[in-house]
Amino acid sequence: MSLLLAAALIIPAGQSFSCTPTHVWDGDGPIWCSEGPRIRLSGIAAREADGSCRANQPCPAASAEEARDALVALVGEPIGVGPHGHILVRGPTMSCVSVGSAGGDRTAAWCVSPKGGDLSCAMVASGTALRWDRFWGEHRC
Repeated sequence: MSLLLAAALIIPAGQSFSCTPTHVWDGDGPIWCSEGPRIRLSGIAAREADGSCRANQPCPAASAEEARDALVALVGEPIGVGPHGHILVRGPTMSCVSVGSAGGDRTAAWCVSPKGGDLSCAMVASGTALRWDRFWGEHRC
């Protein structure tokens, strides 16, 4: 049953959906949504929570904490820290469009926040994440 539930959280590619953010892990996600999905922001790469960069992706100079905190500020306001280190957030409902699975139980998506605008574009503009051309495609800021 839990396997079916996890599979249901992946939003099919091309589908629009809403996300009210509740948790942020690092600068490119996941962002937990009260509606269920966990979002991996499309088209960008930020440092992993431990400060490392994966060998197959762009590696920004900004620290993992700087990137995470920039994303938190774009989606809402921090209200605490979860038991596993996630930043708990309260923010307005965002509009997202799925690109499909980002691996595991994450949906890759382009999201626009009433507070921060296009999140992928804003993270690149902040200098805390880099555009990942392999996944950026024809996206426009």
